[in-house]
Amino acid sequence: MPLGKQRFLGLFLFISDFFALVVAFFASYFVRVVLDNRPLLMEAGSTWEYFWAVVAVIPFYLAVFGLLGLYSSSMRSRKAGEILKTFFGCFVGILGVIGLEYVTEERIFPARLVMIYVLVSSFALILLFRGIVLLVRRIIFRSGKQVQRVLLVGSSTVLKDVYEAVRDAEKSGFLVVAVCGPKKYVPKQEGIKYYTEVEEAISKIKRHKIDLILQASLFDNDDKNKALLHAAQTHHIEYSFIPGEPEFYSGKNIIDVFFGFPMISVSQTPLVGWSVLLKRMFDLAVVVLAFPIWGLVFGAVVIFQKIFNPGPVFFKQTRLGLHGKKLQTYKFRSMRMEFSGQDAIEIFKGMGREDLAREYAQTRKIENDPRIAGWFGKFLRRSSLDELAQLINVIKGELSLVGPRPILPDELDFYKSRSPLLLSVRPGMTGMASVEGRSSLSFVERVNLELFYAQNWSFLLDFKILAKTVGVVLTGRGSE
Repeated sequence: MPLGKQRFLGLFLFISDFFALVVAFFASYFVRVVLDNRPLLMEAGSTWEYFWAVVAVIPFYLAVFGLLGLYSSSMRSRKAGEILKTFFGCFVGILGVIGLEYVTEERIFPARLVMIYVLVSSFALILLFRGIVLLVRRIIFRSGKQVQRVLLVGSSTVLKDVYEAVRDAEKSGFLVVAVCGPKKYVPKQEGIKYYTEVEEAISKIKRHKIDLILQASLFDNDDKNKALLHAAQTHHIEYSFIPGEPEFYSGKNIIDVFFGFPMISVSQTPLVGWSVLLKRMFDLAVVVLAFPIWGLVFGAVVIFQKIFNPGPVFFKQTRLGLHGKKLQTYKFRSMRMEFSGQDAIEIFKGMGREDLAREYAQTRKIENDPRIAGWFGKFLRRSSLDELAQLINVIKGELSLVGPRPILPDELDFYKSRSPLLLSVRPGMTGMASVEGRSSLSFVERVNLELFYAQNWSFLLDFKILAKTVGVVLTGRGSE
């Protein structure tokens, strides 16, 4: 990510966070200590004592935000993942203050409510102040100032993809003024100069006032690649390179130095590092907060299961979890006892239903499954309430609320080379394949959706899938 004229964004965000925290701490103190007449947990010290305590703890907050990547130059919008990171940072900050109180045996908060007020107000004010910074930045971009003028160069379809991603200068801060590449990849746009030869494009760098040469994929001719880098050095402008292979820019990449060599570490999913911890905390928070709802339904299903479908309440099945580790997934048993846990294809062949055996072999699903136990079993399947039991796996940390479908060990051959990527992500109770057609999708289509999720995960995507899951369950659309 080139910095150039935008290198100060992280600094401005750092400053805005500092002032937001100062306002949050002192506003919380004023509201509880000055305006509220109720007794305090301890005698309030002087304002100066509180001030110095705040000065001591705010750097801890800012350090946590830095570790969460909240000062990256790529912070361009109020994405759901960034908002959750901000809340997590504020929460960890409060825990840090509590820990400091415990270690030093000195009270920083004169009342518990001050702590609550700080948590809520710091989160709200940081988002507000950051929103103002990004708004001002956008206004500046709209005026044409501080925008980087770009020469976009490439030899593959990535050229057009990059252009589409940065074409809105007001949002991106980049203004593509010239493009060099094969005509079939060059996006036609008014106001942009087009070149097919690298030498000609380089000769016009000064005329177009180029700030950045952005090369999307390498040319087969290495002399052209070297010429672009040399041109950037000669004109004292920036040069950045985007690999043309999609594998290098899907997921999460880290650029570092390895024994003096520039190195790109490629993770094929964004679900690494802090994202894994935040997603786990989100799962637990949703499960706990929604317990009054799902707990009541869970208990009702157990009772009705005992009445209308006698036998074991749960059906356990061995599946593959994170990194291929075997786990026992739970479901409310919807099949007749004599079929539970047996190989589906062999059961269908034993019934003389070769058609169902072939259908299951191809799709791993059966629309009207004869193994289902009576009306209650069909109800569990149609409403997807049989899968509610997988909340046990979520609580145990074996499944996430949202993720790829947990793979059966004997299905690995069907996934072929795609299984390693899917197994790098914790499987989920629901996922893209569950809300985008469900049983109407072919096996290949379901796998493609799950791969898309693994490579493009975000909290916003999780929210969308959870919202769609509620709609699918209530309507029964696409149920098996």
